[in-house]
Amino acid sequence: MHGYDSVLTPTKRVISVAPMPPEKSAYALARYSRSPDSIRESIEWVRRHDSQKFLESFYFQYGHASIADLGHTVLCFEGISELAATEVEEEPLWDGQAKSSRYQDFGRGGFITPPELSGADAEAYRAAGDRLLAAYAQVKEAALACLTERLPRPPEMKPEAYQRNLAARAFDVARYLLFWGVPTNVGQVTSIRTLEKQIRRLKASQYAELRGLADEIAAACAAEPDCRWDDGPAEPLAPTLARHAEADEQAARSHAALKQWAEQNLPAPARAEPPRVDLLRPVHVAADIAATLLYPVTDRPFRELYEIACGWSERQRAEVIDVALAGRAARDEMAAGFRGGLYAYDMVIDIGAYRDLHRHRRCQKFRQAYAGALGYDTPRLAVDAGAEETYDSAMRQALETMRRLPQPGAHYLLPFGARSRFLFKMDFAEAEYIARVRSGVKGHFSYREIAWEMKCRMEQLEPELGRLIQATPPWVEDPLRR
Repeated sequence: MHGYDSVLTPTKRVISVAPMPPEKSAYALARYSRSPDSIRESIEWVRRHDSQKFLESFYFQYGHASIADLGHTVLCFEGISELAATEVEEEPLWDGQAKSSRYQDFGRGGFITPPELSGADAEAYRAAGDRLLAAYAQVKEAALACLTERLPRPPEMKPEAYQRNLAARAFDVARYLLFWGVPTNVGQVTSIRTLEKQIRRLKASQYAELRGLADEIAAACAAEPDCRWDDGPAEPLAPTLARHAEADEQAARSHAALKQWAEQNLPAPARAEPPRVDLLRPVHVAADIAATLLYPVTDRPFRELYEIACGWSERQRAEVIDVALAGRAARDEMAAGFRGGLYAYDMVIDIGAYRDLHRHRRCQKFRQAYAGALGYDTPRLAVDAGAEETYDSAMRQALETMRRLPQPGAHYLLPFGARSRFLFKMDFAEAEYIARVRSGVKGHFSYREIAWEMKCRMEQLEPELGRLIQATPPWVEDPLRR
């Protein structure tokens, strides 16, 4: 028997609850917090009452947003592009996994032609994609042969483990020739509130694939689940959410307005180029926000934008901020540029490294347009394996074709080895975590180098704190470990 003793101590303090439909779970826990009833009584109440009517009133009408954090959904995205997968994962409060480029041969699955390309443009895109995947297969085989010759199997290692480890390292090299258009799968677990934000953001995306995905998410929420664990009665996943998630038009308007403002008001760009990984600790808050708002709509380094904003008057900085917030409605969140951390890492890194570092949640991430104008990286092992000419030819042709194609469809041809500019803002704890975890010998050599540079920049800026980061130098290697 459960209950309380004479001094009001519960005889059982932890009550487990089996998975429920997300909106039912949100209703039960919201009622539980607003009544003296036990969770059992609250669940029984929900069985007899309409959860959709409750959410319509308290979440969407009265704005009790935390209610939607109490119900969680599991969704899987299959056969979407790598570009779309990265955008799907953009939510800060997001949990999930995507298909890894290390454990499977992406060269066998073809690739996605974006809806924006048709006719001759689509043919040019597909020809460049075919060349990249052909080079991917050649570089992978060359890298595997080079590794096999260079690293004989230790007697204590089983042949199967040896082959798996070497194949993983060969894929690490070949993945530079993958591109945003290759397909992947993503599984995610999010609260209803995060899912609503995701749908609204994707509906306003510049990419047709993502706008279509947003509609499919809403349709999936209104329908019974496709996959079932048991044979009990099924209910729609989140039907109330499906009716209310509209496109986040304010974010799109803000981006366009800031881009126009930057083109009309920023001075001529400076020619000094910062290092591959640059670290700042902004102290002027308004200048930091203004620079962060302008970063995604320009191709300038963050340091340059921040120094310009620091030199402006209060009125000039306010003008940028007001442009970003113009037309903001009551339910619209502040623009992402108002979020941040103590430290700002501005990086010119390859797309593959960004794809991995992007998964870190405890930081704010901003990217500039995928222009393909910053060149590409060449993995050392591709050169050692005699595959440099194959690699360079495919990369050059892909970037040349990309520059001729109309945007945003052209972005799908951007290879993982191509460089782009990204801003990561975080506190010290997250900087320490990324540098320590991502520099380990089991990681991809590309982000290992970036993680090491993050540590080095922190040591230069904050010697007292930088010494605490126990990162592994990229020259320390163990290719047979995974």
